[in-house]
Amino acid sequence: MAQQETMTLKKFQEKFDSDQACRDHLFQIRWPNGFCCPKCQNQTFYFLETRKLYQCTACKHQASVTAGTIMHKSHTPLLTWFWAIFLVAHDKRGVSATYIARELELTYPTAWLLLHKIRKAMGDRDANYQLAGLVELDDAFFGAPTEGGKRGRGTEQTPVLVGVSLNKQGAPQYVKMQVIPDVKGKTLLEFAHQHIEPGATINSDAYRSYNALAKEFNHQSIKFNVKENPDHLKWLHTMISNAKAFIGGTFHGLASKHLQSYLNEFCFRTNRRQFEGQLFNRLLTACVSTDTVTYHDLTA
Repeated sequence: MAQQETMTLKKFQEKFDSDQACRDHLFQIRWPNGFCCPKCQNQTFYFLETRKLYQCTACKHQASVTAGTIMHKSHTPLLTWFWAIFLVAHDKRGVSATYIARELELTYPTAWLLLHKIRKAMGDRDANYQLAGLVELDDAFFGAPTEGGKRGRGTEQTPVLVGVSLNKQGAPQYVKMQVIPDVKGKTLLEFAHQHIEPGATINSDAYRSYNALAKEFNHQSIKFNVKENPDHLKWLHTMISNAKAFIGGTFHGLASKHLQSYLNEFCFRTNRRQFEGQLFNRLLTACVSTDTVTYHDLTA
């Protein structure tokens, strides 16, 4: 994506002071070269003020700036949506539904749904990218262990597969995290096919399930030993530690059912850490580029 405008609080307040200002901005994102009817490609329209719709002068199709976005059919004002996206983008620790509900004067269920829609947009956006080059891969376990129960593999905690791509200097570039049902070879291969480019080199520990990767990838495994190999999977373990701190610090009592949503947010932020001032516009673009999800979808 091209460089985006840096959005400070002052700029945001000046630019987005009404629902109409937000609608005009979405119009520019949806139709940067002017209105184009999604049905017949005609370029002229009438604006229906009472319904906030753009009606094609040729085929009479009525288009909305929120159709096909996470804001589709939402009763929440556009200005509130923009404020929520801004607050999410500008707090690297993440914001809770309780905070959003209080600051934007929403009910808790509305704030909770709004944030989950934003996180869906984050996950959908990152799904377009794959890890390449040298990739560190390992599993981790999230959630509090059952009292007196096992830790690590075989635990009742939620297993998560984590991949981190490194640049030529050995520094992390992108991270992927996915909740998985188990740590079997078939599951690891499915993750690799979806998230890692063919031809990549994968480094892992020596757990036997990772041997399945050698069938289709350049796979290197090293038995982890803190004293002998202190730097083995160093960046990956750092990402896991950061993700647990991110989730535990803001989202207390997180249910495993929604863990993937919060991992998506962590990865989206981490993968754009060098664009901190541009994160509002990048996140808004992601929200415009993906379809919505309902409360029923999230709670069923």
